[in-house]
Amino acid sequence: MGNLSVWAAVVVTVLGLVAVIAAAARRLLGVRFGRIRLLLAGVLALLVSGPISRGMAGSVPRDTTSTAPVWLLILAVIASLLVAMVFLVVAEALVPTGRFTPLLWLRGLRARSRRTRRYAQIVAIAVRHGLGPHLRGRRSAAPAARSLRLALEEGGLTFVKLGQVLSTRRDLVPGEFVEELSTLRDRATPVAWTDVQAVLEAEFGVPPGELFASIEPEPLAAASVAQVHAATLRSGAAVVVKVQRPGIRSIVDRDLDIVGRLAETLETRTRWGRTAGAVGLADGFAQAVREELDFRIEARNLAAVAAADPDGPVTFPVPVPALCTQMVLVMSRLDGVPLSGAAPVVAARGLDAADLARTLLFCVLRQILVAGVFHADPHPGNVLLLTDGRLGLLDFGSVGRLDGGVREALQRLLLALDRGDPAGATDALLGVVARPDEVDEERLERSLGQFMARHLSTGGGTDPALFRSLLRLIADYELTVPPEVAAVFRALTTIEGGLAELAPGFDVMTEARGFANRYFAELWRPETVREALTAELTTLVPVLRRLPRRVDRIASALERGRLGVNVRLFADERDRRHVSGLVHQVLLTVLGGVAGIMAVMLLGTDGGPQVTANLSLFALFGYNLLAVAAILALRVLVVIFRTDR
Repeated sequence: MGNLSVWAAVVVTVLGLVAVIAAAARRLLGVRFGRIRLLLAGVLALLVSGPISRGMAGSVPRDTTSTAPVWLLILAVIASLLVAMVFLVVAEALVPTGRFTPLLWLRGLRARSRRTRRYAQIVAIAVRHGLGPHLRGRRSAAPAARSLRLALEEGGLTFVKLGQVLSTRRDLVPGEFVEELSTLRDRATPVAWTDVQAVLEAEFGVPPGELFASIEPEPLAAASVAQVHAATLRSGAAVVVKVQRPGIRSIVDRDLDIVGRLAETLETRTRWGRTAGAVGLADGFAQAVREELDFRIEARNLAAVAAADPDGPVTFPVPVPALCTQMVLVMSRLDGVPLSGAAPVVAARGLDAADLARTLLFCVLRQILVAGVFHADPHPGNVLLLTDGRLGLLDFGSVGRLDGGVREALQRLLLALDRGDPAGATDALLGVVARPDEVDEERLERSLGQFMARHLSTGGGTDPALFRSLLRLIADYELTVPPEVAAVFRALTTIEGGLAELAPGFDVMTEARGFANRYFAELWRPETVREALTAELTTLVPVLRRLPRRVDRIASALERGRLGVNVRLFADERDRRHVSGLVHQVLLTVLGGVAGIMAVMLLGTDGGPQVTANLSLFALFGYNLLAVAAILALRVLVVIFRTDR
């Protein structure tokens, strides 16, 4: 028991010394560190303190009665403390705080192994489709666009979605890739009925038979995210049940992590990635895909779009709130045929295909330009020709939202294109896109004028290449298209293809210009103008009431020579902290440099009182000043490394 007590006392003493050294090093550096890093620094300082102390004690005669041993002991402690500080600074430079946490690293080891296997799988897919030379930066005789499309299809849901998004970014992707990627369709093999039952029971806690009067085991449609089953509620209402594929979320999270890392590499190593903002694009894409995996968001999207056009000619499904969860969405069933195969039905019923196309286009334009909430993926499979002759929209997992400023800029852009106004189109375009720091507006205005003269004919027709040329012009001037505006372009591009299938020869741009004329004509109706003026005057009247008194005060002060302008520099606390930090860093640097110079001068000075046979008082002061200079230098360096991170 006695030996155990001694060992316990030794351990407690050692841990106490380690804690004291670590706390002193952290306090001198003025920066917070992790506990493990401080523990390692304290242990290292304690290990080197013994040899340093013995080395210094050996130079002191045993029979001396001076205070030299005390000073040398203090110098040994400072040297040990410097070792701990050097360790912390070097560790911060090599592995910044927060970049490596052992516990999190061990927990993430399994995830990293899965990600590595997925990396290998993706590389194998790319090589199998002839993209290997492109990955190594070499050229290949294989058609790269088709190879990329096949590789994305085989890569699964996330990469199919990525290809679909890229197919709408003509400002970033070459034309041949856009054409090839636009053929991507989100389709998959159906999930077994037993797996669907398991998802329904897990979400609602009861078997499907207790929720529905009947439900069809055979799906109506199957995609990479979910599949849809026809069902009947207990009330007798016909509905469809959209059930998410089991395990799809973990796969998507892993693939999105890979997409994000690839985007970081592109933005770091390529000029194209920096210009396009690859990381921002990847973040927006990841957010959109994750929203599609939460069917509660889709239910809210559906309600928002329907509320924006309640009396319109296009029908929307109605969700059943009590049966909508993260993985299950139940909504009313729309009976009809997809737009992609509706041409024979339109001809058989004697319907006007152009009128149907115009109805769908005007519905989407109202969502974009008026409501600011729009269906971002209206491809022919998501549009139904209903049995009563109306159109219906499905699948609201991808919905775009625009604020009032962007909507107004898009309205002005469409109106300027219709009027052939290059100056107005330039102002509107710069209000839509993310403009660079410097842009030649006069040259951009001339380019837009040439663009309109080339693609907008005086006879009312439009050039089919108009949209592609506009995006190419945006890319030439390095004007970055924000994700929400890219969603608008995606929706218009997608609906253009569907309307061409329904009504060949349908001119989307001409019809959009007609919609703009009609919409702006409605804005100038007397009741609309009266409402707008009432709203503006309600806001303006309080300002106008206070304006005369303020003008009188300014005029009186000017007349008496008492008018002054009070400008408060550094009024923001963050600015004051920033400037104070810079001043402190400069002072620490100057003090450290001065202490180092004085230390070198003292160490190089001969003579003076002798503390030991080999150490003068000047040298002792020099060593201490050298330690002070090192502490100040380390404090500056650690802040620099932490700031760079």
